Amino acid sequence: MNRLNALHAVRGSCRALMVPVLLLWAVAGLGQTPNRAAVASANPLASEAGIEVLEQGGNAFDAAIAVSAALGVVEPYGSGLGGGGFFLLHRASDGLEVFVDGRETAPGAAFADMYLDEAGDPVPGASRNGPLAAGIPGLPAALVHLAENYGRLPLADSLAPAIRYAEEGFPAYEELVRRLSRQARSLSEGARAVFAPGGEVPAAGELLRQPDLAATMRTLAREGRDGFYRGAVADTLVDGVQGGGGIWSAEDLLNYRVVEREPLTGRYHDVDITTAPPPSAGGVALINMFNMLSGYDLASADRVTRVHLLTEIMRRAFRDRGPYLGDPDFIDVPLDRLTHPYYAAGQRASLRIDRATPSDSLPGVQPAGSFGGPQTSHFSVLDRDGNMVAATQTINFGFGSGFMAPGTGVLLNNEMDDFSMKPGQPNGYQLLSAEANSIQPGKRMLSSMTPTILRTEDGVALLGSPGGSQIITIVFLASLAWVEGADAATMASNPRFHHQYFPDRLMFEPDAISAEEEEALRGLGHNLARSRQLRGNGNLQIVTWDRRSGEVDAASDPRVVGEPRFSSP
Repeated sequence: MNRLNALHAVRGSCRALMVPVLLLWAVAGLGQTPNRAAVASANPLASEAGIEVLEQGGNAFDAAIAVSAALGVVEPYGSGLGGGGFFLLHRASDGLEVFVDGRETAPGAAFADMYLDEAGDPVPGASRNGPLAAGIPGLPAALVHLAENYGRLPLADSLAPAIRYAEEGFPAYEELVRRLSRQARSLSEGARAVFAPGGEVPAAGELLRQPDLAATMRTLAREGRDGFYRGAVADTLVDGVQGGGGIWSAEDLLNYRVVEREPLTGRYHDVDITTAPPPSAGGVALINMFNMLSGYDLASADRVTRVHLLTEIMRRAFRDRGPYLGDPDFIDVPLDRLTHPYYAAGQRASLRIDRATPSDSLPGVQPAGSFGGPQTSHFSVLDRDGNMVAATQTINFGFGSGFMAPGTGVLLNNEMDDFSMKPGQPNGYQLLSAEANSIQPGKRMLSSMTPTILRTEDGVALLGSPGGSQIITIVFLASLAWVEGADAATMASNPRFHHQYFPDRLMFEPDAISAEEEEALRGLGHNLARSRQLRGNGNLQIVTWDRRSGEVDAASDPRVVGEPRFSSP
């Protein structure tokens, strides 16, 4: 056995020890429990739904169901039953950590070239608009899975707040009104009837009701998995999709399965990182970036050098997305190699402190030829027992495919755009991928969603964000801020910058880089783009717990409309 293989074997043994280590962490040491429960989500009504379920005797996993379902009602542009999500769980009683994969899958009739014309070029809009763009939803199955395997309460109790919001209505808010004003015309007739009845977008404060969605959730609550994936709801979904030109079948819904996966783990200084494995590209990149960063003394770097180093690290982590990453049930993902410190050391060998590395000089998938916005949602939950959930869910672009199967109230995702249409063809987020992420029946498309738990001997942080390709760097920068001592509010509000290999461009919020720093970075060879759009793309939702004092804090990104909620002490 050569040295690298031997190290991989040792690393595998360390993974086998992870559960006992987590158990010791959970039951020994400081002995403090959280002084209160907390929920941070992208909408105050969703956060309140989580607290309501906790106060009824539910745990963090029941609360996660409540928050997830509520977000699908009150934030319909970001997620919902027609999409999917990732749930990173920590169970306090035994230290179990598990990644619940509720990502969408390709329909059985899908094939690699389905969005290409006769010339082999992508058909504009085919992978983004209408039911042909929709993968088989995983979120309903994930909610049932959480209730049956981790929760304390019946599924119906956890879904009750969301059903109430859908049935009785909730006040339309400015962000929702703004998005509907821009996108209502592109929605299907059934969706327009819900969100812009009579062709009129609701005014801020006007009640928005979704009775069909309430009925679908009641069926899910009553019948569990069968309430969505077989029976009347399933038949209505399939009929609507096929009638609109899609390719779903009844078998696609029956065959959908949630997958439990081992989370990815890494370490930076004294911080243990637990994060998303494939089919997320986020966790691999996050651990790789921290591994690369461990070779530098960031604390002694000036601001320009710091931004330069972090940018070059981002560039290299995103380079690996195209050639290596996809659904691990379909391809062999070289996780041990990509997350190994030796691999990061090799990447550092090409990194110059005094010069930017042009992306086209690094080996990887090259482009064949706009960044997306925050059409995803993240929430974090901590209960009084120390159970934790970091969850990110999505329907991809705003309002997903725009298609609502008549009679269901369910907006369908357009996650098929996250597959590789053909090698080197950027998706809607300008991300490159290749054969590893090609379309195959039943396959999960690659994602950037990066729910993450950070842990030291003294404390914990749960975090994640929407933002398309920018999710990964948003989580990276916020995690780094926590390592350096930032509180939840600072983590959420810090200005951001982003690089993703291609386009070879350093994007930054207007207040993230000064004019003098911008000039210096250009002198190092960076292509910079000041972007107000970047400001609106992230929506961090963070819960922190100081294990020495027991104090719990939480923060929602001030750029958007979310608000945390806390239980009574």
